[in-house]
Amino acid sequence: MFSLSELVPLNQHQSRSKLLKPWWEVFMDYLVVLMLMASVLACTEQLSRDRVVCIPLDPRFTTNTSDPSPTPGGDVTLNPSSKPPTHFPQNTSPDLLPPATGRRTHLVYQQYIYISQVCYHEALPLCSRFFPYMALLQSLVLVASGSFWLHFPHTSARIEHFLAILAKCCESPWTSQALSHAAQQENIQEKEEADKRRPPQPAPSLNSTSVTFRRRSSLDSGAESPLLKRSYCAAPPSPCPSTLSCNSTISNSSISSGSQVHLSLFKPSVKVENPRQVISLDKSDGEQARALFERVRKFRSHCEISDVIYKVYLAQTIFKLLMVTLIVGYTIPLLSSFTFTHTCHPEEQALVGYATFECIHVISSLMRKLLVAYLSLLGLYGLLNLYTLCWILHSSLRQYSFHSLKDLCSLIDVPDLRNDLAFLLHMLDQYDPLLAQRLSVFLSPVSESRLLEESLERRWGEEKLRAMMTVDADGGSRLQLVALPRLPPALFTLSQLQILKLELITDARFTAQVANMAALRELHLYHCTAAVDPGALGVLRERLEVLHLTFTQASEIPSWVLSLHSLHELHLCGRLSSDGGVGRSWALGSLRQLHHLRMLVVRGRLQRIPGELCEVGGSVVRLEIYNEGTRLLILTGLKRMVDLTELLLQDCQLERLPSVLLALSNLRTLDLQHNNLRTLEELLTLAHLRRLSCLRLAYNHVVVLPASVGVLRGLELLDLSNNQLRSLPPALFSLRRLRRLLLAGNLLKELPAEVKTLQLLTELDLSGNRLESLPSQLFRSCVELRILNVAHNSLSSLPGGIAASGRLSRLDLRSNSLEELPAELGCCSGLHGGGLLVEEWLFLSLPPQVRDFLGRSFCTSEKHSEDHNRPESDSFPYFSPTQWSFSSALESQI
Repeated sequence: MFSLSELVPLNQHQSRSKLLKPWWEVFMDYLVVLMLMASVLACTEQLSRDRVVCIPLDPRFTTNTSDPSPTPGGDVTLNPSSKPPTHFPQNTSPDLLPPATGRRTHLVYQQYIYISQVCYHEALPLCSRFFPYMALLQSLVLVASGSFWLHFPHTSARIEHFLAILAKCCESPWTSQALSHAAQQENIQEKEEADKRRPPQPAPSLNSTSVTFRRRSSLDSGAESPLLKRSYCAAPPSPCPSTLSCNSTISNSSISSGSQVHLSLFKPSVKVENPRQVISLDKSDGEQARALFERVRKFRSHCEISDVIYKVYLAQTIFKLLMVTLIVGYTIPLLSSFTFTHTCHPEEQALVGYATFECIHVISSLMRKLLVAYLSLLGLYGLLNLYTLCWILHSSLRQYSFHSLKDLCSLIDVPDLRNDLAFLLHMLDQYDPLLAQRLSVFLSPVSESRLLEESLERRWGEEKLRAMMTVDADGGSRLQLVALPRLPPALFTLSQLQILKLELITDARFTAQVANMAALRELHLYHCTAAVDPGALGVLRERLEVLHLTFTQASEIPSWVLSLHSLHELHLCGRLSSDGGVGRSWALGSLRQLHHLRMLVVRGRLQRIPGELCEVGGSVVRLEIYNEGTRLLILTGLKRMVDLTELLLQDCQLERLPSVLLALSNLRTLDLQHNNLRTLEELLTLAHLRRLSCLRLAYNHVVVLPASVGVLRGLELLDLSNNQLRSLPPALFSLRRLRRLLLAGNLLKELPAEVKTLQLLTELDLSGNRLESLPSQLFRSCVELRILNVAHNSLSSLPGGIAASGRLSRLDLRSNSLEELPAELGCCSGLHGGGLLVEEWLFLSLPPQVRDFLGRSFCTSEKHSEDHNRPESDSFPYFSPTQWSFSSALESQI
């Protein structure tokens, strides 16, 4: 048994599929039903009444008719009818039955039945016996082929999906809202064009005004749009019969007495509604509309790649036309076979005694009429199929253009469709063109953009954006927006926003309203292809100072970036071309407009310094290149950047110091960390860099530090951390201006006593080495020392004189071989407050008075060692057990 719930989807599918049936398909369905009824009637008649009635023919009669000569003596027994018939008078009594008349055949009833069955199969033609069954079979084939394209496996899924999408489009509130907006725009345009064409006229009288009002109100009643009924009257209609809405005429006296009241009624009716004054969608309707846009987009891309529905429908039409031609071709000649009388010559004379029988077909007349009716219906069915084939071949059904929608101002961008989707819309137009108009709402990019704008206005208002703003360490207000379809309109009202970060914004467009963001100075674009309107470009040129761009390909860099002449910092992060340019879209000299550029940061995979970057060499003072492990082969482009004061080349796989550094006479900071430097023999060539004060060579493979390092007299910071140094040359300690010496993570076994000459030294990092002792004069000579990191070594004791380091504020002694601490640590007032980092058991070896001095600070030093172990220092990193456990817990969660 089938439940009603199982039958409901079938009824829904049948009711939906009728939307794709044009008028000829409907007529053909009715014709097939009529042909099926005619064939069923013929089969019923044939099964219930079909038979033949036969009587034998007199051989003498047949012979006399064929030959007038008398027949020789015949068998009296077989021809009892040779006697003359006996005639009875007419005045015979009614109670007495008259004797039988006619010819006696001496055949019994069973013989008649037998001979009728024999003659039914021998005398009747095949068409008389099998026409009803053939007609029924042909009708069933036509019924099946009539809707084959709707049920074919390769087409039914697309058709059902299309009908489901169409139903959603018709039910969506956004459809009515979009069409209403389009109709209002069209109405406004028509009125503007009419006002331009209308010649200037003198001020009309009140009577003419009333007539004009009645004419316009009738036009504005909604006749322009077949789907929407619009009313521009602001006030509800008055039931009073004296109002303008009910009167056809207005007397002069009524107008003169109450002209102000009547004129106030005229104005709201002529006033056109604001196009943006529409009912906004709620959150659920907006999400459903956006999901429907995505569904339509995917269905369109799926249907436009093939035309299987079109081909199946064409093949179905050709098949039906061939079927009709075949049926008519072999059925029309059979009309003459449907006769009432038939002559039968059975070969059963020994059984019945007669050789010839005269038979009649009982339903031959009815069968002939049904055949004529069947052929008439079939001919009409064939003409409709011929019309369908001509329509298919004459029309370009694989291309669909919304010509009727081009007049709507808001839907002029509806794209043309191809293949199966175009064919389905052509079939839909034959049923109701308004359905395609409703579907076009979800094919229009303008409609989708309006929906996104309304959604953003509702979800991302000004209050929410202000609540998302944060303040950085420098006191600047910043806002980050991630994964939005476009920029919220309320964003341009944030006049105090200084830093804007946009990440994965699909359509980021800056309009002229960006002028309201008076404090905007820094912009971050993470994988956002931002577009700028002409009105906004001038504002960004004058105000924007810092720009961060993160991209995948260099072609994604917006072209308007090159015209920001007020830009001070430019950060580029992405895959850059290896041919020397930043991208194919960046022509030679395109950076020349960035007159005020001071800092340029490039994170990419360069093989040489791009020539375009050298065009701003006269203004750039800081250049940073993070090459992500790609070897930087050619650096000759740096020669033209003579004003550089800071140069950073990290992860460039450099093996020697570049010779191009000789041209950078103004260089103050050189950072070559994270390279493959093995030798520093070229340090001698840097002697003429008189202004060089910071040299960072950490994370390389330097084995020997040459004595030529002594020529760098102006160095204040030298970072050789995480190399393979085993010893330090005496020339290193001739750098009297050196303030920070970072040697962590090497293989040093001793620190030369010449370190005492570095009297200006404020930070010394020796962590992660193999030191067993420190020079005795270290603390007495380096009186400016504030940070000393000797953790992770093999020290067994500390030198004396530590009390002389009155400015020492950080001392890290962890992970050494110390057995006790000197009591002089109590004289270092700078260590008060957590400056001493040592194991707890070692701290207990101090005298009680020293522990009392440092006790309060030591308890907190363990807790806050994470926060104080590296202030203002690039020392060897240390992680406490609590940090390791925290990191492990975090990693386990990830």
